[in-house]
Amino acid sequence: MVAPSFSNDVLEEILEYPEEIYDSAERPHPLIEEFFSLLKYRELVYQFTARSITARYKRSLIGVAWTMLNPLATMIVLTLVFSQLFRFKVEYYPVFVLCGLMAWNFFSHTTSAAMGEMIWSGGLLNRIYVPKSVFAVSAIGTGLVNLVLSLFPLLLIALVIGVKLTPALLVLPFSVLLLSVFALGIGLFLATAAVFFADMIPVYEVILTIWFYATPIIYPVDILPERLAWLFRLNPLLYLVQLFRDPIYLGVVPGWEVWAIASGFALTAFLVGGLIFTSKSNEYAYRI
Repeated sequence: MVAPSFSNDVLEEILEYPEEIYDSAERPHPLIEEFFSLLKYRELVYQFTARSITARYKRSLIGVAWTMLNPLATMIVLTLVFSQLFRFKVEYYPVFVLCGLMAWNFFSHTTSAAMGEMIWSGGLLNRIYVPKSVFAVSAIGTGLVNLVLSLFPLLLIALVIGVKLTPALLVLPFSVLLLSVFALGIGLFLATAAVFFADMIPVYEVILTIWFYATPIIYPVDILPERLAWLFRLNPLLYLVQLFRDPIYLGVVPGWEVWAIASGFALTAFLVGGLIFTSKSNEYAYRI
């Protein structure tokens, strides 16, 4: 993760926004107010997203290809380990695991970036007004760009090894939308926690490791012992990964129950994370 640096052009653009005057008796709920501030500063979200992508790839020899190389390398290792050494039998396992890895990488990278950029941008918050959630939203935007870029090689690999692509792919934007809403809610919560607890970033890295193995990314959910299956079903990413994987790997649209559960988890995470984030937003500038 690259610590953000803000050019004079970006700072000048921020300063061009007129100062807002509020009547405290007529102010909406902080979450609604933050939403409208983001709409007003949407160009700033675009600038931060573009800056993150540029900073990540500008000195890279192979550029955006790194977006796919990491999950591809992991896919190869996992395929060798599970399908050869442990005789782990899943048809078209490379596509199975790659779909899961892409959804997981989007979630883990965006939530970590939302937290990290909030901390590293403390100097900016102390100098000028910007919507505090702009860092989390731009992290989601950066993750979406990387996810879209990596979809093309994934679909190509699927075709090469014989996976049949179907019209079920048309629901992928909705799957990604729910995953983004969930990641944004978790990212907002983590950004708040990181402001008040300096150890949150390393603690979250440990949580991510546990969460990864508790999510059916490298293994199918049906191999879980029945006595433990109920516990794994409490994991929101089980359903969100399924919404992303099934249209590509199985060529089917998941049932309405999966959509309903995933939507419930996503909206709950967004509302809880957003409410916690906005309730503490006035304290961020002097705590970072």
